[in-house]
Amino acid sequence: MSGSRYYITTAIPYVNAKPHIGFALELVQTDVLARYHRLIGDDTRFLTGTDDNALKNVQAAEAEGISTKELVDRNAELFKALREPLAVSFDDFIRTSGEKRHIDGVQKLWRACQRSGDIYKRVYKGLYCVGCEQFYSEEELVNGLCPEHLTRPELVEEENYFFRLSKYTDRLISIIESGELRILPETRRNEVLSFIRRGLEDFSISRASSRARGWGIPVPDDPDQVMYVWFDALGNYITALDYAYDGELYRRYWLENPHRTHVIGKGILRFHAVYWPAMLLSAGEPLPTTIYVHEYLTINGQKISKSLGNVIDPISIVERFGTDALRYWFVREVSRTEDTDFTWDRLVTRYNADLANDLGNLLNRTVSMIRRYREGKVPSPSDSTDLEQDLRQIAEGIPEKIYKYLDEFDLRAAITAIWDLVTRANRYVEESAPWLLARQEKNGDGAASSRLDTVLYSLAESLRVIAVHLSPFLPLTSSKILEQLGIGADSQTKWPDVAAWGGLQPGTLVGEPKPIFPRVELTTSEIS
Repeated sequence: MSGSRYYITTAIPYVNAKPHIGFALELVQTDVLARYHRLIGDDTRFLTGTDDNALKNVQAAEAEGISTKELVDRNAELFKALREPLAVSFDDFIRTSGEKRHIDGVQKLWRACQRSGDIYKRVYKGLYCVGCEQFYSEEELVNGLCPEHLTRPELVEEENYFFRLSKYTDRLISIIESGELRILPETRRNEVLSFIRRGLEDFSISRASSRARGWGIPVPDDPDQVMYVWFDALGNYITALDYAYDGELYRRYWLENPHRTHVIGKGILRFHAVYWPAMLLSAGEPLPTTIYVHEYLTINGQKISKSLGNVIDPISIVERFGTDALRYWFVREVSRTEDTDFTWDRLVTRYNADLANDLGNLLNRTVSMIRRYREGKVPSPSDSTDLEQDLRQIAEGIPEKIYKYLDEFDLRAAITAIWDLVTRANRYVEESAPWLLARQEKNGDGAASSRLDTVLYSLAESLRVIAVHLSPFLPLTSSKILEQLGIGADSQTKWPDVAAWGGLQPGTLVGEPKPIFPRVELTTSEIS
């Protein structure tokens, strides 16, 4: 289950506007996976960054009356600054403009594909959506509009370089059907296979420098053309590893790594599951091993999009409810197989029910009772009953469940496995009634005293196990729980010992009980 290598990436978003909650979802999902693999001992590297070279960035800068560089520099910093408020733990942040490792890397990739005979030049005429940075056929449009942005594509005719995508039809089908390239969920895998079987057409991989206003990475040996944004952007996954210079990172995390994982939204599936593998096949480089595809966040059933203007700033949610409240909503509420509608009411309902009531109250009650009944020291347990065995059985089943569910990109099922222990521990409080045992102890009942020791220890140990498993999902909450239990997060033993039942040492001095999730109510504006 552990001791391997693991490389994971987000897609890199356009920086034509500041980040919104949709990309925050992808960042958090990817961060959960990266933190989990670090927890179980994998040599893990987590990459994110920004796509600076899109034509829509150029158009956004023109609309503001500033240079493209000024716009992308400003907005890229806003994406990078999500690190702290969302508690994301990326190891590297790449920008596709101005970074030599990237420019040299994608030009190397271009030349490799060129040597394979897969790049040629011809005149092309087609319908182009700037929002998607993609050509569409008439059949793919919805009432003549882009299916993603509901805008009318522009008719573009120019001489560009093309990539021989059609050459790789059979090989792509083979690697996807065999599982060499996993695409999850299964519905997205089937979608990709269906797309390929309909027949692949060669696609444009450059555009005229004049149409790009001179912004972009020049095509090798042809200064009148810049690379099409997808050929440029997709390369970031390896250029960030010093592919250009055959660097150690590239060897370690791509060439010799069994787990090369991308997390993307469904709208860019064909680029990652068709175009990108074909480019790598052409260049003679290893493919990604897994592509996890998430659905959209919506508002009133409509995709949250900078282009559509219905954005929600994730920072505003964090400032109002806290980092882990948003992370928890992303993991617990967002569906694996269909779009999820964001509402303030859904956020607050889930926050109060699960975080404030279930987890927050469990922690507060447990720490308070240890302080009240045992002078703040975790007691030693004695003989356990079926109630304690039930707690232990649930706790010991969590690691295998989380491993299975995260491997299937089912974050909701993974955190639900942890919450089963939260729910069972709360029921255990009522079943064991420690306040009654304390009263009986005062009356000289030795059996009640021994029983109370076992109950308090079992509750504290349940919380420790919960905190350990929550650390990839709710890292700040995990640290707060361990702190109140008198355990330093850094003092925990290594996996898998840290997850084993019985890791809490009797005699540990618990901290001061503090509410970690105070109940919240919606404001009038949020309700409306």
